[in-house]
Amino acid sequence: MLTRQVIRTAVEAALEEDAPNGDITCETTIPAEAHGTARLVARQAGVMSGIAVFEAAFAAQNPDVTVHADIKDGERFEPRQTLATVSGPVRDLLTAERIALNFTQRMCGIATMTDAFVEAAAGARELPGYVAPRTYVGTRIVDTRKTTPGLRPFEKYAVTCGGGHNHRYGLSDAVMVKDNHVAALAEQGIDMAGAIRHIREQVGHTTHIEVEVDRLEQIDAALAGGADTIMLDNFSLEDTRRGVERIDGHAIVEASGNMTLERIPQVAATGVDVISVGALTHSVSAIDLGLDWD
Repeated sequence: MLTRQVIRTAVEAALEEDAPNGDITCETTIPAEAHGTARLVARQAGVMSGIAVFEAAFAAQNPDVTVHADIKDGERFEPRQTLATVSGPVRDLLTAERIALNFTQRMCGIATMTDAFVEAAAGARELPGYVAPRTYVGTRIVDTRKTTPGLRPFEKYAVTCGGGHNHRYGLSDAVMVKDNHVAALAEQGIDMAGAIRHIREQVGHTTHIEVEVDRLEQIDAALAGGADTIMLDNFSLEDTRRGVERIDGHAIVEASGNMTLERIPQVAATGVDVISVGALTHSVSAIDLGLDWD
């Protein structure tokens, strides 16, 4: 969860990393009494995420700095649009500037990429042969655990700003049985269906169990074991469609593996409930934002 405390801890650590003994450039060039105002300006179009983090970076540097936001998280912006105004001691504005931008640019990049994937999934409705998902109104775009260490709360929050949804937050939140887990249980003489039932006996009744399959022949065993979600990993479009038909609403269907913007509409048109996209967090480009001084 992206709480105020999580934000504050992260920006303070970032400031400590960047200026452990102060900003010697500002201290030797900028008069201590100098005050100024700067505007956060977009250099390209995008989706906002991280306004609270932007504000927190300056507040951690100096609580007397004021930030006025002109946009909310989740809103789209255009090039040259002013997103926020910052006022206060010039030394503090300059010292915190890069930290504030680093967080916000990356979060906006994630939100913007997610927005593009969500739009692509919605476009599936226009394709011939479109099949509506069984669980949700439209196919959901979700993230993965492929996040930057230490920044998961920020990156997963940014996904939601772009209209996406979060997969499990971490290993403690849900059961996800992958091929290595099945292989480990197979050494004990337990097949996939038996493995799922074995897990179900050990977890709470509200714990969600997801099972990854990499071929159609494994779906029946996953269903027999009572999987809540079945992930079709690196399936072809035709096999994805067959997988959706075979599961037939008895479990949530997730598609995963090498998802690109070009493939998303076709995958969504097969009727899958969820498409997980690791690229949302591991291959994102930061949005170009800058501080323009008045």
